[in-house]
Amino acid sequence: MRVNWGYIKMVVLLGLVVFLFAFASSRNANRNISKPKITFVGENNLFVSNETVSKLLIQNYAGVKNMAKETLVLSELENALKSNPMIKTAEVYVAVNGTLNAEIEQKTPIARISTNASYYIDEEGSFMPLSKNYSARVPLVTGYIEKNNLKNVYKIALKIRKDEFLKKHVYEIHQGINKQLYLKLRKCDFLVQLGNEYFLDKKINNLKAFYKKNQKDKTLNNYSKVNLQFENQVICTKI
Repeated sequence: MRVNWGYIKMVVLLGLVVFLFAFASSRNANRNISKPKITFVGENNLFVSNETVSKLLIQNYAGVKNMAKETLVLSELENALKSNPMIKTAEVYVAVNGTLNAEIEQKTPIARISTNASYYIDEEGSFMPLSKNYSARVPLVTGYIEKNNLKNVYKIALKIRKDEFLKKHVYEIHQGINKQLYLKLRKCDFLVQLGNEYFLDKKINNLKAFYKKNQKDKTLNNYSKVNLQFENQVICTKI
């Protein structure tokens, strides 16, 4: 009987490949996790520190840096990180060398509530606590603010963030008890009355036109109030 050496070699080679794959997979799964490597994506200002992220990881998997990879449930670690109200997204993965990696994107504040409570509104209109590590340079929000009803001030705060003129000049948003909105501008004595949150684009364009003309005439400080609440009018009150 003639032996088919080619077939035998192929079977042996296939068995060797399967063995090496199984061995490598087992060794990789049982490799201990090293100290977490944390990377922040997006803005450089750290509202949440490396230490805080590491603590969240360790609290959810005690002794995580010595834990076998196969025991880690990465989605649970990601959920633990996202439970921090300063973190927007988190991606956790383990590299081949056993390093636990966490990529963190923080929330972005666009306004700071300053009433009987102090906190930020983020770019999605959600609550964001103040940070001990960094204070964002964003407009203050004063007046009658309800934590569970931030729609009006969020809308104008987002408008300010996206408009270079407003971003440069507006330092305070005020909401009256009747939900009327007001703005205060840097280096100006007058109060800007926006009224409600409707027709914001038109109102802001009217404000820009008023500001440009009176800056040129050097008469900006001749007024105590600029009323923009009527869509097609700018009503000014002189000092």
